[in-house]
Amino acid sequence: MSVHKFDTKVQLLKYKVLKEVARLSWTDELLENVTEIPKTIAPGKIPTMRCCVYKERAILSERVRLAIGGNRHNRKVIQVIDIACEDCPTGGFEVTSACRGCLAHRCEEACKQNAIFFDHRQKAYIDKTKCVECGACAKACPYSAIHNDKRPCEQSCKVKAISVGKEKEAVVDYEKCISCGACVYACPFGAITDRSYILDVIDLLLKSKKSGEKVYALVAPSIAGQFSYAKLGQVITAIGELGFSGVIEVALGADMVAQREAEELGGKGFLTSSCCPAFVSYVEKNFPGLKEHISRQLSPAGTLARALKERENCKTVFIGPCTAKKAEFQREEYRGLLDSVITFEELQALIDSRDIPVTELAETPLSDASPYGRGFACSGGVAEAVARAIAESGKEAPFKPVVCNGIAECRTALILAEKGVLQGNFIEGMACTGGCIGGAGCLTHGEKGKSDTARYAREAAFEEIAAATDAFLP
Repeated sequence: MSVHKFDTKVQLLKYKVLKEVARLSWTDELLENVTEIPKTIAPGKIPTMRCCVYKERAILSERVRLAIGGNRHNRKVIQVIDIACEDCPTGGFEVTSACRGCLAHRCEEACKQNAIFFDHRQKAYIDKTKCVECGACAKACPYSAIHNDKRPCEQSCKVKAISVGKEKEAVVDYEKCISCGACVYACPFGAITDRSYILDVIDLLLKSKKSGEKVYALVAPSIAGQFSYAKLGQVITAIGELGFSGVIEVALGADMVAQREAEELGGKGFLTSSCCPAFVSYVEKNFPGLKEHISRQLSPAGTLARALKERENCKTVFIGPCTAKKAEFQREEYRGLLDSVITFEELQALIDSRDIPVTELAETPLSDASPYGRGFACSGGVAEAVARAIAESGKEAPFKPVVCNGIAECRTALILAEKGVLQGNFIEGMACTGGCIGGAGCLTHGEKGKSDTARYAREAAFEEIAAATDAFLP
């Protein structure tokens, strides 16, 4: 593991569980050994993560449960491990050292729950058993001495889908959740995680070996900024070593989408992108009046999968940075097109579960897409691709894109669009900051991922979008 790069030890722990689950699955030994996985990862009697090794194993058991797919009746992607969450500070409103112990006690007067009390120096404190987190005290304080210290998961969730339950555990409001995974990456204890379909992928590959039916890996362009310990071509070879019949760039599907959205925009006059499933979900849940303006195109992964299945009988697995993709492939319009979804984190676990020596492999090049399709991975890339597609079509069409980097910017643009005052006719919506390179399922996040993806785009085999799509489509 020493050569692999993860941002946090939470990701490392998640990887260890996924790797062990996958390792046992390849040889059909999972069922008889599943209860032993926590002991394998946390051996002995000395704890390294929690108060005692027994609690560590109890939490690991929950991680194993979600790694093997979780409760099949609960298809939600983002789930909370309650037992792992109670160590997180309650957060909420706290009185800071800026409190001057003033005479007015406006905070006390503002609190309808009688949750404010004072020590012998007249410094204010909040009784958490009474506080309902209304914030009235913070608004009343003349010194701004009361701050709302939210939990990391709450701070990261820009759609306000995370709250604190009765037992102080995180609670996900699925009516608001868009499965972006921001809370998964933000949680310092790994108490919020995404369910895995890694066993389904292994099953597809094992069945393919017997039946001969092809299983294609559809890799997102943000892969170029991951797996820093090896060359991209070696990682592509490793994917083939897992048993995939071929590896195809989702960027090719992005080229197809760019062409079709350019044409669709000309007909509708105003459009929002459809490439980010979390953004699409956000529009549907919060701006239903704008649903008709969401591009009718499937995402690049769905578009590519459909094109493949129109050519031959095969299975498709999306591999990328996106937890929301795990919700997307369950949508009715994607059924039968995308057969499963895994993240880059899960891909690393799969590769290592087979002891594939990635750095020793020969390189397999990717040569399916244009630089514009590959550019979909970064904020602004979709707009650039659609502009290029319009130019290549030879048609003169007004194109005024509004690029939204993160869900907060998406919200602003959608509010303006809803009011009819948006200065643009195309919204590029990306839920993750930076675009797909900031996805929760990435191994690493940062500027290097952006620069590596940009270089990968420049190295594309085709210079034009039309050249890439013409080479693939019959």
